[in-house]
Amino acid sequence: MSRFGSVANRIHIRSFSKSLTKHPLVPPSSIPSDKFAFFLDNCSDAFSLRKLHARILALGLGNHMFLGSKLLNCYAKLDLVSESRWVFDAIVNGSLSLWNSILIGYYRTGHFREVVRRYIHLRQCNIGLDSAAITFGCKSCIALSNLELGRGIHADAFKFGLNANGFVGSSLIGLYSGCGDIGDAYKVFDEITDPDVVVYTSIITGYAHIGDFRAYEAFEIAGRMQRQGLHPNRVTLVSLLQAASQLDTLKEGRSVHGYAIRRGIGGFDEVFETSLMDMYNKCGAPKMAACIFGKMKKKTIGLWNVMIAGYLKSEQPLEAFCLFCQVMQEKYVPDLITFSNGILSCAHLSYLRQGKSIHGHLIRVGVELDLVATTSLVDLYSKCHKLIQARALFDRMEKKDAIFYDVMMAGYLHNYFASEAMDIFLEMVGGGVKPNLGSILSVLSATSELKDIRKGKCIHGYVIRHGFDLNVEIANQTIYIYSKCGYIVCARQIFNKIRYRDLVSWTSMMMGYVHHGHADEAIFLFRLMQREQVEDDTVALLTLLQALCQLGCLNLVKEVHCHLYRVNIDNEISLTNSLITAYSKCGKLNMAANLFDHAVKRCPTSWNAMILAYGMHGKCTEALMVFEQMKSEKVEPDEVTFTSILTACSHSGMVNEGLRVFKSMVEDFSIIPCEEHYGCMVDLLSRAGLLEEAYKLVKSLPSRLRGSTLGTLLAACKLHGNTEMGEDLGRRLLDLEPKNSSAFAMVSSLYAEGGKWGEVVRIRATEKGRGLKRTPGYSLIQVD
Repeated sequence: MSRFGSVANRIHIRSFSKSLTKHPLVPPSSIPSDKFAFFLDNCSDAFSLRKLHARILALGLGNHMFLGSKLLNCYAKLDLVSESRWVFDAIVNGSLSLWNSILIGYYRTGHFREVVRRYIHLRQCNIGLDSAAITFGCKSCIALSNLELGRGIHADAFKFGLNANGFVGSSLIGLYSGCGDIGDAYKVFDEITDPDVVVYTSIITGYAHIGDFRAYEAFEIAGRMQRQGLHPNRVTLVSLLQAASQLDTLKEGRSVHGYAIRRGIGGFDEVFETSLMDMYNKCGAPKMAACIFGKMKKKTIGLWNVMIAGYLKSEQPLEAFCLFCQVMQEKYVPDLITFSNGILSCAHLSYLRQGKSIHGHLIRVGVELDLVATTSLVDLYSKCHKLIQARALFDRMEKKDAIFYDVMMAGYLHNYFASEAMDIFLEMVGGGVKPNLGSILSVLSATSELKDIRKGKCIHGYVIRHGFDLNVEIANQTIYIYSKCGYIVCARQIFNKIRYRDLVSWTSMMMGYVHHGHADEAIFLFRLMQREQVEDDTVALLTLLQALCQLGCLNLVKEVHCHLYRVNIDNEISLTNSLITAYSKCGKLNMAANLFDHAVKRCPTSWNAMILAYGMHGKCTEALMVFEQMKSEKVEPDEVTFTSILTACSHSGMVNEGLRVFKSMVEDFSIIPCEEHYGCMVDLLSRAGLLEEAYKLVKSLPSRLRGSTLGTLLAACKLHGNTEMGEDLGRRLLDLEPKNSSAFAMVSSLYAEGGKWGEVVRIRATEKGRGLKRTPGYSLIQVD
């Protein structure tokens, strides 16, 4: 039907008008109002409606309540609000049923503000209120998210004794739960003397949509409902399935499914089956969802979308992409949600060519991309390292929401552009878009990557002002920022303020302590975590082992080893590797070798750890044997492997073997040496007294690779008494690293040994002027 109305309707209205014109003296009372009502109900364009209205006025029926109500609703339906108000003013009287009819008409045509306006007018007229006026007033407040006005309507319900009415109560429950106040919604429910299925369903729906642990209350209320002899209907079960999805509780979801089968509910209902599939997908049972989907005889595009989205949710993008291809092959008519899910599948799989094909298809068929589809495309191009295209799409979209900004920020972070991610967040806030949890987590990640404590504190202040600090994920990320930037005391203060700490909270704080050399605090925190009965995981135990390595606590390392046996995770590769390192650093090389030899599985890190352990103990021959064994088992050595071997050769003074390994690294394995490799080679030559060869190597390096090598060679010059070379190296080192206190200490010590006290004074004055402080060295031993 066109915007001008159907041709048939216009012809009927015209002939009806002509018949009235031919008989102008016919009294209005003899013209049946239902004839006008019929044409008004079928009128679909403004021209015909105005013609009918003019005829009604010409016949003196302008004050006719029934026809006036019909006219008002027709004008509202056609979005002609000013005409509808004119009609209202003409027919308004003290009839409450007329007012109700007007409120309902406005509500059904989506004019919620007009409903509120007329409701306030009704209250001012002191005509009274009934359940219909309260109900539709409440529903309009829900649509407008106007809780304040809704509370006023609730007060009216109290005054007129309607708060115990089921229909009114259901609307009030919907109002409070829809505005996030589930506590007041439950109070309304409690006041209803004889709740029926509709009332119970309203409060269950409210809890199902709350989005946190309180959704469990939906199942408690459903149980109470059944004990009252009331049986949940299809709508109730759909809400319970949504609650199960929110809570990720498969057990309750299956119970709802079983009840539906026993009662014969929802077997061929699309909404119910869609909710059922969505529940199984979100609860980690995509096979059950696929089973339900496979049994459906009639599949709509909406069901295909739910199934594809389910595979994406359960991190099975390949299955999602295959299903998308099946939709296209079976000649369904896909919508933008289908295409968006297909693009997201390509994004997760890094299928740039296929994703661009979908994008090209949308352009060719002239589909106007909505926000969801554009968000998917931005995600695709970002994950496939095409940031220019992603940013072009982002800038082209005029109306942006929080998720759109989140995806762009995540894209920049994925490609290591933390500063640009920060700029996107600032643009988001400046544009008046309210950040969500994902936005805050992304900007905190950007701050930690930048190691910018000033910006970190600004974001932390924003988090506190907007109430995000109560979220444990955000608190954990904030701990990480402060720890990474060296503000460990601030990190601990945030940790102490977290009311409900999760395992990540404990682990983040422990990592911060270990990273900054406070291993004893990390161990104390782990014991405190055990006292609070928080179960550890692999990451927590790895952090603990790192702390024990720093302190050299052999007995505690053994305790951790026994704990791994007790909880049956002793075959975890990462933990085995950490234990090898821990035992070797605590002097128990035999135990480290035993762990390595009896490891069920080994990865390159396992081999590296064992090579480093032998090198640490001066057993270069054994380290080289492990390296040869590694190659014979077809395990590809990496940069760390060669660093470990070169370190072993350096500690054992095996110069020729070290040179051979370095050559093999470059020629046989095509690994480009980094600063650490050159540092090992300089150390190898320096320890053997080959200072000139080491010096030539250092001078051949680009300046960005010289830092640690200069320090190593300088220490060797001091050891071998080569003051002349040492002074030259010292000047180069101070020019390269003017804020390195260790460099100042080495140069100062070198001048002192040569008796150049004037230079010592100058160096120390420069150091003091730059505000540098020397970190005193210390040693640790465990006393049995």
